[in-house]
Amino acid sequence: MSMKRRFIVVDDHPLYRHGVADLIVQELHLEAVGEAGSLAEAIDLLRASKPDLAIVDISLQDKNGLDLVRTIKAEYPSVAVLVVSMHEESLYGERSISAGARGYVMKHEAPAVLLDAVKTVLEGRLAVSASLGERMLEGLAAGRRPGDPVERLSDRELEVFRLIGRGCGAAEIAGKLVLSVKTVNAYREHLKEKLNLGTAAELRKYAVEWTTGGEKA
Repeated sequence: MSMKRRFIVVDDHPLYRHGVADLIVQELHLEAVGEAGSLAEAIDLLRASKPDLAIVDISLQDKNGLDLVRTIKAEYPSVAVLVVSMHEESLYGERSISAGARGYVMKHEAPAVLLDAVKTVLEGRLAVSASLGERMLEGLAAGRRPGDPVERLSDRELEVFRLIGRGCGAAEIAGKLVLSVKTVNAYREHLKEKLNLGTAAELRKYAVEWTTGGEKA
């Protein structure tokens, strides 16, 4: 008898973790070997359980999920990573694949889409939507010039920008990202420069509009 494929779920919402794990166990008959809400917990879980698949959200308790994707690719290359997130596919989808994920699924998709993606990545293939796949091919073929200036932000700049859009102040952002307030303020200045915005109020307005438009789920 062949052994069941093993998986973990890494997400900062316990109810969502449980729901995804139960769905995959019931429908695909894989073995759930653990759940985690932070990068630190996930690393411990990977070391202890040695799964075949890690389902990872972008937003974790202590780090950006892309940091975990890169860590898995570097230290656990045999583990397939599927990112399942509420965040805008057009930005985070490509970043996730570049970081080492084999697939990206939006949380608002039907359960069947998630299940198909799980099967696809475990077969060693890429699981992305048709639109994301097309964007990636266009980028490879022509060296795409992003139309949205937000696409030019680094991963950390994008995380700060997203938290500004959620109404977080510098001190709160610093706490969430484990940075100093001085560093957060430096990121805010970089963001204004990259996005061609003159004031902090303009940055907040742009961030709120972008975040509420791109994170509905």
